[in-house]
Amino acid sequence: MRTAHLGELSVSRIGLGAMSMSGSYGAPDEAESIRTIHRALELGVTLLDTAEAYGPFHNEELIGRAIKGRRDQVVLATKFGFISHTGREAGRLAAGVVAEGDDIVPIPGTKHVSRVEENVAADDVRLTGEQLAKLTRVSPPAGEHHNEAQMRMLDR
Repeated sequence: MRTAHLGELSVSRIGLGAMSMSGSYGAPDEAESIRTIHRALELGVTLLDTAEAYGPFHNEELIGRAIKGRRDQVVLATKFGFISHTGREAGRLAAGVVAEGDDIVPIPGTKHVSRVEENVAADDVRLTGEQLAKLTRVSPPAGEHHNEAQMRMLDR
C-alpha cells in the first residue's frame, strides 16, 4: 500500500470509513465489522474514519475494540459540524480520487471484508488521462452536486 502525506501525517492511500458499521446502512454486525477492520490493517490501511454522528459513541467504541493492541498502527480521522447535504449525491471511484493528488485520500466505507479488499485494490489502479476525464464528466469532484456552503469550503 502506498502512503500519502497529509501535513505531518503519513497514512495509507486508501482509508476505511466505518459509518456503515454502526447501522447507518442496515443492521450492524460487530463481528464482521471487526474482521473487516482487521483485514484492512493486514492490507496496509492505516487511516480509519469514525464520527459521533455514526451512532453516538457506538462507532468509536467499536473501532476501539477492533484496534485494541494495534493503536500505534492507525491514524483515526473524525469530523464535526456536519453540513446538511442537499441535491444529488455522487459516489466517486476510489482510484479516480487517488489519481487527483498525493494529498487526497479517499475513505470508502464498508462493513464487509470482501469490499475492503476491493477498495484497497484501487490503490493499484492506474487510470489513463482519458479515463480520468470520463470519470470527472460522470461525477465531477465539485460542482452542481454540492450546495453553496460546501463549495465555499473547497477553497479554504
